[in-house]
Amino acid sequence: MGYCPDFLSMIMSRIFPLWVLLLTACTGQPVAIAPDVVHARAHNGGSIVAFSQDGELLASGGWEGRVSIWRLPGGEPVYRWQAHQDSVNGVVFTDNNTHVVTAGYDGLLAEWTPGGVALRHVMTPSPITCMAASNRDDRLITGHGDGSVRIWRLHDLSLLEERKLHRGKVRAVALEATGGRYASSGADGDVYVWTDDTRAAPLERPPTDAWSLVFSPDGRWLYGGGWFRLFRWNPNDGAFVSLPTEHHGIIKSIQFTADGGELATISRQTDSAVLFLDPATGAVTRRFQKHELCGASIAVSPRGRYLATTSDDASVRIWLLNRQGETGAH
Repeated sequence: MGYCPDFLSMIMSRIFPLWVLLLTACTGQPVAIAPDVVHARAHNGGSIVAFSQDGELLASGGWEGRVSIWRLPGGEPVYRWQAHQDSVNGVVFTDNNTHVVTAGYDGLLAEWTPGGVALRHVMTPSPITCMAASNRDDRLITGHGDGSVRIWRLHDLSLLEERKLHRGKVRAVALEATGGRYASSGADGDVYVWTDDTRAAPLERPPTDAWSLVFSPDGRWLYGGGWFRLFRWNPNDGAFVSLPTEHHGIIKSIQFTADGGELATISRQTDSAVLFLDPATGAVTRRFQKHELCGASIAVSPRGRYLATTSDDASVRIWLLNRQGETGAH
């Protein structure tokens, strides 16, 4: 089980069910799928992974501020460069993979060639804690350490809007590609949803902070991850459900699979599990091998062939989900 030094704040307020873990160990764990590729020392500590639009490249970022590009299916290293002076907290491929945009805790938002040549950059007033982007809508959203959220035009990094929504750092942001909605969650426990033309509307506060957010592909739901549980909101009427999962820590990163039928999740603090969950119930549909230390980020390639994760153990791991391949692309 992955371990992080700061998990005590949660454990002191909740008795962890050790007897359940011991019982599980005695009766045997379900089989977890081992990764096909492991880069054991990809970073000083892993913070982010993201696939290119065609699924043929994977980008990863780490605590030390470096970005690495890996070629699939074999996971061979292609490029590596120093993009930031602190943790890389966002990365997206743009313009048919000819550019890469990264966001860092140093406050820098930058565009590069996939080889690490700087094209443009913006220094923001506060550390960037999270990022989401949509090539289809030419939008990028960043959350910051001072509680602000900023909307950018993706292709030229022009600032379109700034909103101060949270007291304390922004935990997560999400962008709905089909409907133009944005969402954010903060260390203050608040969760908001809005569009370019509307005020930010508060949603029901979850029982713990939402550390991750994602809209369902059809735009009907907003999902989040907290301690042990999956959160689901209807952004239209605000209806809220908290779903139990088999995670034993914070669900730090979530993403829908290509067909929208499963949620890929990874957890941290007192856990490092990599699971696919049923969005309707939170039940496990597929299990993947845990990391040695706290999970940080998970990504599924756009057409569903690959899964990638990174964690505090510094590794980048890649699974080939569809060994038959897919017509026309990865």
